[in-house]
Amino acid sequence: MNAEIIAVGSEMLTPYRQDTNSLYLTGKLNELGVTVAFKTIAGDRLRHLTDAVRHALGRVDIVVISGGLGPTEDDLTREAVAAALSVKLKRDPEIIAHLYTRAAARRLAMTRNNEKQADVIDGATILPNATGSAPGQWIDTAVGAHRKLAMLLPGPPHELKAMFEAQCLPRLSEILPKRHMATRVLKAAMIGESAADAKIAPIYTQYKDVETTILAHLGDIELRLSCTKPVPELAQARVDELAGKIEEELEDFIYSSQGETLEQIVLYYLEMRGASLAVAESCTGGMIAERLTGVSGSSRSFVGGAVVYSNRLKTELADVDAALIAKHGAVSREVAIALAEGIRERCGATIGLGVTGIAGPGGGTEEKPVGLVHLAVSDADGTDTVEKRFSSDRAGVRFYASQQALDMVRRRLM
Repeated sequence: MNAEIIAVGSEMLTPYRQDTNSLYLTGKLNELGVTVAFKTIAGDRLRHLTDAVRHALGRVDIVVISGGLGPTEDDLTREAVAAALSVKLKRDPEIIAHLYTRAAARRLAMTRNNEKQADVIDGATILPNATGSAPGQWIDTAVGAHRKLAMLLPGPPHELKAMFEAQCLPRLSEILPKRHMATRVLKAAMIGESAADAKIAPIYTQYKDVETTILAHLGDIELRLSCTKPVPELAQARVDELAGKIEEELEDFIYSSQGETLEQIVLYYLEMRGASLAVAESCTGGMIAERLTGVSGSSRSFVGGAVVYSNRLKTELADVDAALIAKHGAVSREVAIALAEGIRERCGATIGLGVTGIAGPGGGTEEKPVGLVHLAVSDADGTDTVEKRFSSDRAGVRFYASQQALDMVRRRLM
């Protein structure tokens, strides 16, 4: 079954507020085997909200609406759903009595406009609100020949979650056929989205019952596989089968098959090999160390290093010969190698990592443009080097460089 989530509130159409309820609702619906096909944000205009509800009822089986159930003039969810279904609203005296009792218990004056929260859509079932004032509503109806379920939930997250879990999940569990969703998340480093898709599209398009989504990040792509079946083992078997074929095709680009971060994988390999890592960072300014130390237990394998932004510190902290810098420039393959070898020796680590580059926006030349980064990984068996030209802003170049550096360490350990 498919669902649509409608978040109501003009404030979420500004840069200052985000819809977070839909993330929670998506997770809960997925657990029931329901696919969220659409998410809509509608402002506090009756016509727009009515259109959104009408469209949702016409294209999915389940509609979950959050917000717009309060007492003010711009709380229009009840009116919009009634209009979309061509039914009337009726004011429930029991809800009004409850609202007055609730206000009195809190020693608050109950203004008349609060009675609006007692307007009930014809045919709806009231969903009591244990943590707030506005009740929700459950609608089980038909649009044409198709059964439709609609839920009206309050906007405040703590109210919505409590109501959905206490009032909606039990009803949905009784109505919905038993379905189970299995998921896998694969991650690949330093391969473009289009290049990856060119390799794996002929594979995943053969799996019509598995939904494959590709998400691109800086220096990273994420492949999300999901499948819904009546039996959980069948769903898991399908995503695992497809995941295995994708891993075979992308080979060493894949670094994670269960959603782990690249820094987690690097630390896993370091510990598995009994190895340790030290870093000498110039253009990344400590970003690699920050990513590694963000993982609990990183001290078992990551010994530390230095941010060697100036040429003087490259020499003093990583033993890079000043003559080498003068000859080749701070941003060069030779200096990256010297950084990796020097920091490894200074820190007594198994592996040394050196990074130097031009993050921009200034400092570039025709010979050495902004985005040029040299990286080196050194151990007792030798040194690997990579030269990259990253096309991004300063933050992007620095992150790309940290991603490339960690991936080099991973590959070296493999």
